[in-house]
Amino acid sequence: MAMSETDQTIMLGSAAIERSRERRRPIGTKSLALRRQHLFKKIGRMFMAGGAVLIAAAIFGAVIQPLGFTGVMAVTLLLIGVAVLFGKWPPFPEPRQADLPKADLRQLAGRTEIWLEAQRPALPAPARQLVDGIGVQLDLLAPQLQTLDAATPAAANIRKLVGEDLPELVAGYQRIPAGLRGEAHGGRTPDDTLLGGLRMLEREIGDAARSLAAGEIDKLATRERYLQLKYEGLESDDGAAPTS
Repeated sequence: MAMSETDQTIMLGSAAIERSRERRRPIGTKSLALRRQHLFKKIGRMFMAGGAVLIAAAIFGAVIQPLGFTGVMAVTLLLIGVAVLFGKWPPFPEPRQADLPKADLRQLAGRTEIWLEAQRPALPAPARQLVDGIGVQLDLLAPQLQTLDAATPAAANIRKLVGEDLPELVAGYQRIPAGLRGEAHGGRTPDDTLLGGLRMLEREIGDAARSLAAGEIDKLATRERYLQLKYEGLESDDGAAPTS
């Protein structure tokens, strides 16, 4: 039975809504934190601008002449205009692929998550699940990047892994025409290559996070041992019987 134009329109609309939902859905907490930080800054500017309008209106009403009904309406409209302006400006700076290798190391995980969220709807379903898993690994990695020296080899390796290799794998797949992504080339389809690459990168990012965390765990264990030697040793000395 042929599908009616109405049914086709409903299906296309549902697909568009689903793609929109997929694009907005965060894959990690760090991208959400960056968007929230941007929102709070906009709200802060909105309140500052609104406060300036109210102070100026109060001074005008006290020094020059009372505002009256017209003045109150004008101030109200001005406050609405301020809210609309600062609610839309500045827009969130969506990262581009070229920006990721140069991103601040402390924001690299979050900005990579945001970039992946924008690419996610165009990927096949198995790849979208892997992207979600990569978001989890990036969340594990992010706290280590807050204190990692950007000049160290470890930082350079992570920047290449997260800021270059991962985006280029996804972007390279998207440059292949959609109709050719399921065709085998050299024994593997582009879909297979994408999935294999994403699995490898998910594992490598997780290993990097655990490697950096292991260094901190070792430092914590060393610190505990030092405290044990210092304070338990003192207690032993204090409890020792005096010698004649």
